[in-house]
Amino acid sequence: MTVIGINGSPRKKWNTATLLTKALEGAVAQGAETELIHLYDLDFKGCMSCFACKTKGGKSYGTCGLNDGLTPILKKIVDADAIIIGSPIYFGSVTGETRSFLERLLFPYLTYTVPYASIAPRKIATGFIYTMNVAEEQSKVFGYEYLFNSHARYLQLIFGQQAESLCSFDTCQFNDYSKVLMESFDPVHKAQRREEVFPLDCKRAYELGARLAGKRSE
Repeated sequence: MTVIGINGSPRKKWNTATLLTKALEGAVAQGAETELIHLYDLDFKGCMSCFACKTKGGKSYGTCGLNDGLTPILKKIVDADAIIIGSPIYFGSVTGETRSFLERLLFPYLTYTVPYASIAPRKIATGFIYTMNVAEEQSKVFGYEYLFNSHARYLQLIFGQQAESLCSFDTCQFNDYSKVLMESFDPVHKAQRREEVFPLDCKRAYELGARLAGKRSE
């Protein structure tokens, strides 16, 4: 059993990466082998709209025709039992690297049939972890739920299992807010959230990883 974590944050040791690490620890507890991949370490692009993945009889039909730093990762995912994607929310969406990754991961398997379908070679359990500065109520006002549901819908369509989402709201951005211009946020409140709430989010992430790994061991 293999579970792959995809870190779409440029930071390797802060909120998103920490939650992904906890999720993988939960998967390990279920007997899984795990790997955490940092997208910002890779040299790759988003979908180039070449349609090689949809050219009938083409050598790349059903797979991404690009060959770059993401190519070996996509091959690993095909053989995995579960993937857990993590990204902070920047300007109301996931990071650019995460978006580019999703294009390359999902589009080759999507068929332009009626109705849409998937030619992914196997079912894969999926989860998505989001971190953000805003509180839960603000995220609803800003329409973030549409983003979360859209990702879950496409992951389920492509990989054949209901995708799980975990949101970590109102996160602490820095250890020392005095060093940055950040008047919009209360550093005392953020520190309190980091101490009291984030450990609970870590626990939920651990449980998420255990559940996803458990789906393949049932």
